Amino acid sequence: MRKEPRAMNVTPHIEAAEIDDADLDNVSGGVAAATTAGVHLQVAHLEVCADAGALVCAEGVALGVNAHVGVN
Repeated sequence: MRKEPRAMNVTPHIEAAEIDDADLDNVSGGVAAATTAGVHLQVAHLEVCADAGALVCAEGVALGVNAHVGVN
């Protein structure tokens, strides 16, 4: 009788915990203010898209701008 070797269990053991938004804001520093704006314009075969965003938090300020021009 042939005996097969036992496979090693390599499944990672992960322990999950619940955290609510208020506690998460205290851990991450929270967000003091955030805003975004965008525009999408399409005329005939020309398409223009643009958006901008700003974020202020305890760690500093982040700004972002994105633009896209395409021909359909």
